[in-house]
Amino acid sequence: MALSRIFLLLCLFLVASVLTYQSLSVARSSVVRNFGRSRAAGAASSALVSMPRDFAKARRRERRFHTAVTATSALYNRWQCRIMYYWYKKFKDEAGSEMGGFTRVLHSGKPDNLMDEIPTFVVDPLPPGMDKGYVVLNRPWAFVQWLQKANIEEEYIFMAEPDHVILRPIPNLAIDDMPAAYPFFYITPKSHEKLLRRYFPEDRGPITNIDPIGNSPVIIKKSHLLRVAPTWANVSLQLKNDPAADKAFGWVLEMYGYAVASALHGIQHILHKNFMVQPPWDGKLGEVYMIHYTYGCDYTMKGELTYGKVGEWRFDKRSYTQKVMPQNLTLPPPGVPETVVRLVQMVNEATANLPNWTMQ
Repeated sequence: MALSRIFLLLCLFLVASVLTYQSLSVARSSVVRNFGRSRAAGAASSALVSMPRDFAKARRRERRFHTAVTATSALYNRWQCRIMYYWYKKFKDEAGSEMGGFTRVLHSGKPDNLMDEIPTFVVDPLPPGMDKGYVVLNRPWAFVQWLQKANIEEEYIFMAEPDHVILRPIPNLAIDDMPAAYPFFYITPKSHEKLLRRYFPEDRGPITNIDPIGNSPVIIKKSHLLRVAPTWANVSLQLKNDPAADKAFGWVLEMYGYAVASALHGIQHILHKNFMVQPPWDGKLGEVYMIHYTYGCDYTMKGELTYGKVGEWRFDKRSYTQKVMPQNLTLPPPGVPETVVRLVQMVNEATANLPNWTMQ
């Protein structure tokens, strides 16, 4: 990257940082807060951690959201994005959907061979060395650039990931100023309170104001994400440069970055347990909207989970970092949870119908 380009990137980043801290002083007055952590009587379902009482009223009008997926041009990301976009198109216009446009935010700095297949907006990666080998740090920086430069018609943004498979039409789960998110069992701000107080001081409120979430899946107002994204980028970079935080948070560091950033802006999320499932730990599909296949699924031929040990039957996206996921994968043996079975079935359907699958 030329020195002039790096300078321009850093200038843009500094401007975003200034805007971030200016916006923090007014964030609390502009965002609906404190609907409470308990279920609102007569309004919440078992799939929700919290829900405002005016949910039904807010759902009367259609509120389309724009799906955004950040990605690199690596083969590993490309085949995942193709499967994700295949299922997005399948359900976008079905009854109950409020899915609007779609953008793959490509943070490789240059076009790749999927430009004609998937709607794509190219942004710059962080300057060399800034991510310290943690490529996910480019995600918030990619959103900062996309939000500032792109023409996005929808009022809401759905931040998704390449390894999401959509199972059915997704409605807008956000309520006006209150975004919707998925609660992750491994995001535990209370357990890291002493460390997080470096970034979320006590005058900002209790540590429970930091939601147990990452940036994805999240459905949020575009106007709110415009304010949160620069803070998210800054906090994530600070966490990465903090040895204690880097060690404590590891591969979920950027998720904590988003959780802290949104809390700094006074934003709390409606937590939807049925937003997605993560096999093999979630075995039942229920009424979920997506499968997130971040974990490997290893089983014996008797259907017994062998997590941590390669199984006689396995599905693991990391087996295909340097090669394309094969077509017509063998279905799991009897006894394997329905979430794993459905995942393999949907991957097989997508790879069978996408053109030139083996040639990407």
